[in-house]
Amino acid sequence: MTEAPVSRSGQTDAMESSPYGLHRVVEPVGVLPQQAWRLDPDPRPWPDEVVVDVERLNLDAASYRQLREAHISGAAVRHAVLQIVDERGKMQNPVTGSGGMLLGTVREVGPRSPLGLRVGDRVATLVSLTLTPLRITDGLVDWDGASEQVPCRGTAVLFGRSIAAVLPEDLPEALALSVLDVAGAPALTDRVVRRRVAAFGRAPAVCVLGGGGKSGSLSLAAARRAGAGRLVAVVPSEAEAGRVRGVGLADEVVVADARDPLGLVAALGSRVDVTVVCVDVAGCEHGAVLATADGGTVVFFSMATSFSAAALGAEGLAADVEMLVGNGYVPGHAEFALGLVRSEPGVRALFEARERQTPLV
Repeated sequence: MTEAPVSRSGQTDAMESSPYGLHRVVEPVGVLPQQAWRLDPDPRPWPDEVVVDVERLNLDAASYRQLREAHISGAAVRHAVLQIVDERGKMQNPVTGSGGMLLGTVREVGPRSPLGLRVGDRVATLVSLTLTPLRITDGLVDWDGASEQVPCRGTAVLFGRSIAAVLPEDLPEALALSVLDVAGAPALTDRVVRRRVAAFGRAPAVCVLGGGGKSGSLSLAAARRAGAGRLVAVVPSEAEAGRVRGVGLADEVVVADARDPLGLVAALGSRVDVTVVCVDVAGCEHGAVLATADGGTVVFFSMATSFSAAALGAEGLAADVEMLVGNGYVPGHAEFALGLVRSEPGVRALFEARERQTPLV
């Protein structure tokens, strides 16, 4: 009798794996990988898995900001990321709970993988690093800790229900990775604005908090295409306001602290129908609620959001607003976001300007 081939940890391919990755959870057993404290990053695939040779991580903005503010040097940030991945078998910042995504080349495809990937495909994962089994093998020696994009050598595992995009050939890899990291934001903004246009027969006023960032600039472009009327970008500084005005993505660019609810409303002048939250700092929930007119919609697309603060704050303010959690996935979101960068020079200019910045030395 022929024995089944050995898979990870001495188990056999005859045993069942979970398309949700439950078989990779080390502790606590029984939870989904995103909720788990630790995952098994063994690079030997189960039959429905894909193993990727990692080339670059893209840390999400909220996580990177927290790490940058908590550590005095780039070397300390690098050490912190290595420690997290070593302890947890994944990149999940224990303070923000968020992670990011990665770029790499497919090393191995299990015989029952449904993802349609092939060995040698260069891909960006469209699922969070918080649920992706990850090993780092190079000590991040090529990363100075000075940006969200992390040159890296290691391996990652995709489950049967994971999603990934083959990298486009017409865009630089770093740019494509940055765009795909936040692809859910513009797609959901497009959906929300189009539904309001259809429901009310008029162009809604839309405000994007953090309109100069990656998800914010894409959301501005998406809102305009979807039929937004008044389009407002809120940014934290005059320098950022100048960049956003220079590329013409918004009708108005307002400098305000989104953590100051009354100050934000005063700066806006009048409330809007849709507020999209794309900030990377905590404490903007009440400002977003107050900025939105009764009957309006707030889309929280920020990993710095406290959803209890948003819900309880809206209740305390007697605010009749619908609140949506941007979950990072909308069907077709990857191609939609890449299409915006290809066709909107202003969006691409902001992304490229951001890549040139070195926020930590």
